[in-house]
Amino acid sequence: MTTLTRFVPFRSPLADVAVLQNRLNSIFNDAGIKQDALDVNVENQTLTVKGERKFENEEKQENFHRIERRYGTFTRTFTLPPTVDTGAVKANYDAGVLTISLAKKEAAKPKQVKVEIGTTAAQPKQVEAKTA
Repeated sequence: MTTLTRFVPFRSPLADVAVLQNRLNSIFNDAGIKQDALDVNVENQTLTVKGERKFENEEKQENFHRIERRYGTFTRTFTLPPTVDTGAVKANYDAGVLTISLAKKEAAKPKQVKVEIGTTAAQPKQVEAKTA
């Protein structure tokens, strides 16, 4: 019986760790978009968020030269309910997270009305019955 053994040239065990580290770095670096590439716009009860991602990764080693380019634009549009005050929309971008705050119009906020009981009710009249 013949046994086949796969020949693997000597590799440093740290090379695998370096490959893993590069992959993790690329995952976290690719997720964010720069603040100047974002545009938030509100018009006629419509909220529009536009952005553009520019990505270029260049890797040079002894035997090869590789360049990766990932890019593109995106647009998301949301219809706002009529109870939203479009003049009070606020947007904040911090650490790769875009937060948009929408405020309600004053007319849409609930109001509490105090009801008074028994102060304006008229007193009942007494009626005498006639017997024949």
